[in-house]
Amino acid sequence: MKRLRLTDLADTTQGHFLGEWLPGDHLSAGGLAFARPGERSHTNDGPGGRDYHVHRDCEAFVILQGSGTMELNGEHHPVKVGDIIIVEPGEDHHLNSDMEDPIVTLWLHAGAERPANARGDAR
Repeated sequence: MKRLRLTDLADTTQGHFLGEWLPGDHLSAGGLAFARPGERSHTNDGPGGRDYHVHRDCEAFVILQGSGTMELNGEHHPVKVGDIIIVEPGEDHHLNSDMEDPIVTLWLHAGAERPANARGDAR
């Protein structure tokens, strides 16, 4: 895991805004997630319903609002507004939302290619 703050980001004019920390030339997947109070992400979605969630690539979480913990391989790391967490390949990860201040995150993956819908491919 790598932890950054929004203030750590360089002035980037090419590539994507996490280019120094999230390998890949283009953002390839992502979304905005609104967690319920006390919610734990990726619970029971591993193989056979196990409580395990990993990727083959890095994933970034930008904490936009609220607070909670990033659970990595069973250890809890506090997160708050302005944190950027980079989860490394193979790290079992779950985001835990605070009961009083539910978390809102932007999650991102990057890759070598732009996603098909961002390339202008004829359909």
